[in-house]
Amino acid sequence: MVTTTSMDDTGDRGSSHDPDWNGHGGHAVITAAVEVDGVSKQFGSTLALDNVSLSVEAGRVLALLGPNGAGKTTLIRILTTLLAPDSGRARIAGLDVQRDPKAIRSLIGLAGQYASVDEMLTGRENLELVGLLYHLERSEYRRRAQDALERMTLTGAGDKPVKTYSGGMRRRLDLAASLIGRPPILFLDEPTTGLDPRTRNGLWQFIEELVAEGTTVLLTTQYMEEAEHLADSIVVLDTGCVVAQGTADELKDQLGGDVLEIRVTDVADLERAATLVAEFGDVVPRLNPDLKEVSLPVKGSAKVLIAAGRALDDSGIALDDLGIRRPSLDDVFLSFTGHRTATGEDADVGGGSVGGSDE
Repeated sequence: MVTTTSMDDTGDRGSSHDPDWNGHGGHAVITAAVEVDGVSKQFGSTLALDNVSLSVEAGRVLALLGPNGAGKTTLIRILTTLLAPDSGRARIAGLDVQRDPKAIRSLIGLAGQYASVDEMLTGRENLELVGLLYHLERSEYRRRAQDALERMTLTGAGDKPVKTYSGGMRRRLDLAASLIGRPPILFLDEPTTGLDPRTRNGLWQFIEELVAEGTTVLLTTQYMEEAEHLADSIVVLDTGCVVAQGTADELKDQLGGDVLEIRVTDVADLERAATLVAEFGDVVPRLNPDLKEVSLPVKGSAKVLIAAGRALDDSGIALDDLGIRRPSLDDVFLSFTGHRTATGEDADVGGGSVGGSDE
């Protein structure tokens, strides 16, 4: 749920800035809404984050991609002042997350993986309470609460106690609460996990509207479509390290080639086909048994296509289709992490998971 904290009585946000963060007569020059510089975090023998650096420009969307346990939730918890880094520095709107947590909490909204709502209140009362904490006028927080209920398709349940909600409904209410205050910087940890397509698309639209108004968004996701649709830039994490970053097109270009796609007639031939064509790429082929499909990033396009076709034909594997296509973001994810994309919750150390499925 949204974290809201008022600034101190002086309203001074610059007193704890590092000297090298100012640079112009003592006045802070903020070049990024979110900045991470060499952040590391360890839990026992597990290195959750290893020298991670990234930045998000104001009014932009950055998608943080990575398989389960990559460190995504751990980084979000550090940026939202819920967890201290072991080393490195992180700043939000020029404020240090360790030195200025109170001021930072007044600037951010957070929807984590756990739906943190009050079960004894109704959905509407939860949302209006957040608006009250943001010191909004009564008419305004009521209007925003109603709008949020509509966007999250919770209008019919808005006046029912949250304890009667399913896990998916609680998730949608938590997302709605994070948007009530229209914070300038918004952190969304796998925001659409467990949501139905209609609600997901509505949330995407709302995020786009907020960004158009100047909101900065950092979201974690395992959905390639979501990252490609929303993000101006993408950072790929794996085992706590940044393994790639750039725009979706830049990441695709880094693969340096195309994707060989094979669809076998008999699913029993799928693994044998993958073994035969593995030599044409630098990563393990990806198998999709439902589609009876093998895909593999390759270089050489036409020559590879012909060679792969001959190898498969010589082995007696019947094909429904064989072709070359441009890489997708899913191919990028596989190439840089060695993992397939998933649709489950993040399993970071210190993170959480979504409770329940959507209705």
